[in-house]
Formats: sequence, structure tokens, C-alpha cells
Amino acid sequence: MPIPLTPVMTNTPISTPTGFAALGVPPEVDKGLAAAGFAAPFAIQTEAIPVAMRGVDLCGRARTGSGKTLAFGVPMLSRISKFDKVRAPRGLVLVPTRELALQVAEVLQPIGKACDRVVLPVYGGASREDQVDALEKGVDIIVATPLRLIDLMKGGEVEMGDVQCVVLDEADRMADDGFTPQVEWVLRHVTGEHQTMLFSATLDGQVGNLVRRYMKDPEEVSIDAPTDTVGTMHHLFLAVHRMDKDKVIAAIVESTGKTVVFCDTKRLCDRVTENLQDLGVNAAAIHGDLTQAAREKAIVRFTNNDLKVLVATDVAARGIDIDDVECVVHYVPPIDTKAYLHRSGRTARAGRDGWAVTLAEYNQHTTCRIIQRALRLATNPPVEVFSNDKRLQDLNLFL
Repeated sequence: MPIPLTPVMTNTPISTPTGFAALGVPPEVDKGLAAAGFAAPFAIQTEAIPVAMRGVDLCGRARTGSGKTLAFGVPMLSRISKFDKVRAPRGLVLVPTRELALQVAEVLQPIGKACDRVVLPVYGGASREDQVDALEKGVDIIVATPLRLIDLMKGGEVEMGDVQCVVLDEADRMADDGFTPQVEWVLRHVTGEHQTMLFSATLDGQVGNLVRRYMKDPEEVSIDAPTDTVGTMHHLFLAVHRMDKDKVIAAIVESTGKTVVFCDTKRLCDRVTENLQDLGVNAAAIHGDLTQAAREKAIVRFTNNDLKVLVATDVAARGIDIDDVECVVHYVPPIDTKAYLHRSGRTARAGRDGWAVTLAEYNQHTTCRIIQRALRLATNPPVEVFSNDKRLQDLNLFL
């Protein structure tokens, strides 16, 4: 049965409703959407919001960059009632990384302000004392990483008994990172009646177990097939020589916009960054050995176009939620197809075109074929290039 929560009510007229109003979004939330610059819903929002507004459990299958944050955030802001005691939020969003916690909160906070809802990001690496102080003042929605939330719960700083809506965002990521036991621990402490929404690129494996255990007859919303990516993504596999790799990347980024280069290790990440900087590329690294402040600063610079290239490990880059990344470079072909999709999903977002470029040395061509077959791409061998190849100045010449 749908959970009968209290919708946001308002007497304030809005002269120019957004496209979200037709989905049943209350006027105050719609006003917040307009103020935040959201005019029309994306496909996943159009499909998910009317379902979620009914209060039923929902499973959404959609990739990063498809607009999932509003797909769950708008119904949550619309349906939860105002908190009536401190340290007892009414809404909870669980996310896999600090960066994603910040970015989800940044999307929802201005909308929440318009409907008198306080949204707080809770994650490790930031001041625990500041987070506790905010909880003491009263918070409606927490956007949290599992470990910091559990720490606060065990310390008696926050309790989940009044939560009316739970969202698991990028549930497959949390499962891949080994967070499933922590997620289940949190869910067992959400003791009141509540709505659960889960969003994931896939709904199988451990994610499927979460659905079966903690959701009640969920309705599924999907805007893509399990191996689809958002927008128009061009997959390019290049055969390169080890000593020429960094120069190939430097040539590519001369003609593309924002680029994320994925490396498998923190050491490689640093080395590639230094090599690119020596080649005159405005690049910075983000990985787990850097402080949270340094990682956040790099992402802000990247978002504001002060930085052209981020060189990242998988874990550090999972929270990157930037729509105008034009190119993703896989420094080494990932063995796991899911990893390839998640990395590549940083580009071709929100309907934009994008490039997923994989650099393969002579002994890595088989891995490229495995990826191509899994994604039903043409199984052509990687195109051999050197850094002086003119096609690198315009990747469309490879099409």
C-alpha cells in the first residue's frame, strides 16, 4: 500500500509553472525547481516522478547523468512531512561516495529551501562536529555515505525511526564497493512505515537481493537497456605504444572539452598527471590518497572550466556528476564491462554527445574485443595511432 505522507502545501501562486507541474509536483516544489533553473523534466523524471508521487516503492534503472537526482528528490521533497524533532530526519538518501553526497545535496538544497525543507550532506572526511551541530538544529533530509551515517547512528547523533522515504542511489556502486552489509544495517533501523526508492544501472546480483528483502512490490521504471549509456556516446578503441600514451591523450584534449582520464592505481594516476602537465595540459589528479578538500577543489575547478583534465581512479571519480564532460579516456582497457560502462557514463550525459576512448597496448586487444562484444559494438581491432596523427585533433574523423 502507498505510504500516506503529508504533501507540501502552499497558497503562493506561481505564474509560470515548469514542466514538472504536469507530473503532479506541488507548487512550492515547482517554484524551487524554477528558481534552481529546471524547466522541463528528463525522460527518467517523467517516468519516475508520477509513480513515486503515489507513495509506492520504486526501482529505477538509469545511468549516471540521466537526471536520477530529481527523479527521486522531487517526490521526496513533495511527500515527506516537516521534521518535528531534531536528529530525526524524514528523508534519507544513501550514496556510495562523498562527492556524490555533496552533489545530490547541492541539487536538492535550493529546491528544498523553497518548500521549507533542510537538506544535509553527511559523509566522512568532513567535520563530524559540524554535521552533529546541523542535526541538532533540525534536518529534513540526509544525503549520506553509509559509514559516516552508521557512525552517527551508533553515537546516538541521529536516528532513523521517523524516516518516511529512503532512497538508495547508485545501488550497484554501493554493492561493488562492498557496502551492502552497511546499507542493510541502516535499512534495518528504518523502523517506521516508509517508501523505498532504488536507482541503479543494473538490478541484478546484490542489488536484486536488496530489492527482494527491503522493498514491497516495487514498480520498475527503466529508460534504457542494461548495457545502454545516456546520450550519444561514441566508443573509440585506439592501439597505442606505451611510451606514446600520454602524448596521445595530450593531442586528444587539445580538441575536446572537459576530459576524465581513468587509471587503475593511485600511483599511475599521479604519474599520468605529471606527464600531462609536462606536456602543457592543465590536469589534476583525484584519488584516495588526496585529502577530501583537495579532491573537492579539483572537482570545483573542473566544473568551473578552470581545469581541463581530471586524472582519476574509479573510487575517486564515482561522485563526479558534471553534464558537460566531452571525453572519457580509459588509460588501460578495463577487464570488467560494468567498470567500462560506469567510467564511460561520465560523458554523453543529459542528451549530449560524448567520447569513450580506450587506449590499448599490443597485448590488450583481446580485452577490447570482450568489451565490444558485451556492448554489441562492432568488433573491429583498435585503430593504430601515434600522437602526431591528425585524426586526434578531430575524433569525428575516426567515424
